[in-house]
Amino acid sequence: MKEISIVIPNFNGKKYLQPCLDALLHQDYPSFEIILVDNGSSDGSVAWIKENYPQIRLIALKENTGFCGGVNAGISASQAEYVLLLNNDTIVLPGFIRALAETIQSSPHIFSCQAKMLQIQDSSKIDDAGNYFCALGWAFADGKGKPEKNYSRKKEIFASCAGAAIYRKKILEEIGLFDEEHFAYLEDVDISYRAKLYGYKNVFCPDAKVLHVGSGTSGSRYNLFKIRYSSRNNIYMIYKNMPLWQILWNLPLLVGGFAIKTVFFTSKGFGGEYLKGMWNGIRISLQNREKKVKHLPGMKRRCIKIQLELYRNIGKRFCSGNH
Repeated sequence: MKEISIVIPNFNGKKYLQPCLDALLHQDYPSFEIILVDNGSSDGSVAWIKENYPQIRLIALKENTGFCGGVNAGISASQAEYVLLLNNDTIVLPGFIRALAETIQSSPHIFSCQAKMLQIQDSSKIDDAGNYFCALGWAFADGKGKPEKNYSRKKEIFASCAGAAIYRKKILEEIGLFDEEHFAYLEDVDISYRAKLYGYKNVFCPDAKVLHVGSGTSGSRYNLFKIRYSSRNNIYMIYKNMPLWQILWNLPLLVGGFAIKTVFFTSKGFGGEYLKGMWNGIRISLQNREKKVKHLPGMKRRCIKIQLELYRNIGKRFCSGNH
């Protein structure tokens, strides 16, 4: 049995697979396997993998189950102690697996550990140095577009970007896998938030470096699919992870935050889609009441601690300069 299972979800990403897989196969870590989960691709990905990489475990799903369904299939197939999720449009740098493994093994309280994601067009700049969520209801990536040399210290983060992060399988079994209602977007913030409610933490590991194309599946930073699911899942995530008193406490800031986002996306020509996504988020929340995190020992104390973090992250969000 391998110590780490690397799970790569793929949907029509054949053009990205060779550099991604070749870089992984040259890693020096002694005990890992690669599980590629194909989400019903129509670009010949499955046949190509079978022909060119027979050593890789392939799970070929008949239809597109989204990022969440894909990675959950890979996690369920793994018997390893740790699961490393990796986007297909990435190229890992030497020492990537070892750095993540050593960091997550340093404490049993670490649920996830994210790599330093660099822009493939300019590796001196950050693509993602840890994900955060703030009291305005905004999720954002730290450091996007900034010099990578400024992000060289290990730190606790709100959430790990699942595009390049390792997770402790035992904790996944305790808190539940990725919520497939999300399909795609904010599912990684959601599961990290859930882990924090259970008393675990998420860490940024700067020594694990990976080049990332970005929007390799959705195609662009702003598009109908991404905006519709992001706004929908934002509402759903808040409903699931915040107790009622915390939602009411944050309501003025949340209303203001969503109003600002509405104006922003209207200026991009997507205002209607953003509002439709929010409405769908309310509807999905009401249909999935059983998924709201139940009361846990020490949960109120942790919610207060998280609330203070949500306030601090407002300042971090504006310092980051990212939309």
